[in-house]
Amino acid sequence: PASAWQMKLKRFLLRYFPPGIILEYHARNGDLETKSIDLLDLAPTTEVDGLVKRLVREEPLLSDSTKDTLQKMITKLIEKGTDQSSQRFTLYKILRGHQLPLTSCAFNKSGSKVITGSFDRSCRVWDTSSGEELLALNGHSDLIYAIALNNPFGDKITTGSFDRIARVWDASTGDCIHTLTGHSKEITCIGFNHLSTVLATGSADHSVKLWDVEVGLQIRSMEGHTGEISSLCFSSDGEKLLTGCFDSTAKLWEVARGRCLYTLSGHGAELKNKQIQEGHRGYISVARFDFTDRLCVTASMDGTCKLWRCAKGRCIETLRNHNQQPVLDACFNQTGSRLASASSDCTCVVYALAAAGPEESHSVQRQAMSTVLCRLVGHEKEISRVQFSPNGQKILTASADKTCRLWGMTGTCLQVFSGHSDEILHCTFNYDGDCILLASKDNTCSIWKDVNLALEEQ
Repeated sequence: PASAWQMKLKRFLLRYFPPGIILEYHARNGDLETKSIDLLDLAPTTEVDGLVKRLVREEPLLSDSTKDTLQKMITKLIEKGTDQSSQRFTLYKILRGHQLPLTSCAFNKSGSKVITGSFDRSCRVWDTSSGEELLALNGHSDLIYAIALNNPFGDKITTGSFDRIARVWDASTGDCIHTLTGHSKEITCIGFNHLSTVLATGSADHSVKLWDVEVGLQIRSMEGHTGEISSLCFSSDGEKLLTGCFDSTAKLWEVARGRCLYTLSGHGAELKNKQIQEGHRGYISVARFDFTDRLCVTASMDGTCKLWRCAKGRCIETLRNHNQQPVLDACFNQTGSRLASASSDCTCVVYALAAAGPEESHSVQRQAMSTVLCRLVGHEKEISRVQFSPNGQKILTASADKTCRLWGMTGTCLQVFSGHSDEILHCTFNYDGDCILLASKDNTCSIWKDVNLALEEQ
């Protein structure tokens, strides 16, 4: 195309998870812009030469002169996504400093820093390698329930507290940049959009508020839920926001105008027993988008997960595999081909998801989209958190039985992380998948590193 002559490729950037290549280029007006090529189906069997030829043929920014670079990058992506079933983790550091149980934890993108939030009203920043406490973010007058870091930038931390206030902090100095007031009840969930320009807060006051990160002012308040907001999630392009609520519904919002596009209702609707009120069976524990933003999942205390088509706000499948026990967490893998749900029945169920186009015919919608791959059995108490490893080859679960477990995709338990004296409330991988963080009710946080990585650093 003629426009390609007026656009100049500046450089390639690798995106490991989900696999893809980012093209950075100068547009016709001279602005530096980016374009992503998703390579979600890469596998060890991928015919790299053929793929490179197809990409050069289809993408105007690419040419024959870029073939060698493309080949090397795709080979690297395949290696990164290959199953490392022999990978083992060793206890590396225990972070002690909080006076009360931890509520949440997170890595920055490089994995060099750890952020923890606690009932002790503080958020702390730690050096991953030394285990040293770098910063204590104090200022809240009640427990910190939600924290977020504006990855991939990593220069701002936000905290949401039961004191009804959210704060934005400088991640390097620990200075409080903004104090965000406006909620009339506890703040229960918080998150940045992908560009770190908008912050969303959800509250027990039934509202979701959007804030301008630069100036620290409220953009708008989104009303419509009739219960505590339990979960919020921006779409990958930042244009939509998904919220889950104790009113047994989730809502899909348009960020730019703050209007509700769809109310995803259905959890609790099948319960005929009038004695079951909101706040018991039915409320939404979590709501999440898949990577493409075409699908989202809601998990509920009614014992089900539901898959929804975002473009229509329509439920396309209800998953009932937890013996009517509450589903406490659910997540997609990075490419959206797998889904995992964790429950108070002490198990986690892993599903394979059929590829879904932007729109399907009614006949396709009636077919089951999910297939149960395996059930993860081994925990002795409820599982409150589940997460896929960045390359999607492993699953991490956190439980009230004081342990965390690492599983293979066939359902085999690969490793048990023990040592904490109380339940594990949060668990997460770093971006590279070679470091794991566990936050416990015993007031401590433990860092586990890939054995080979830990040996290199000693």
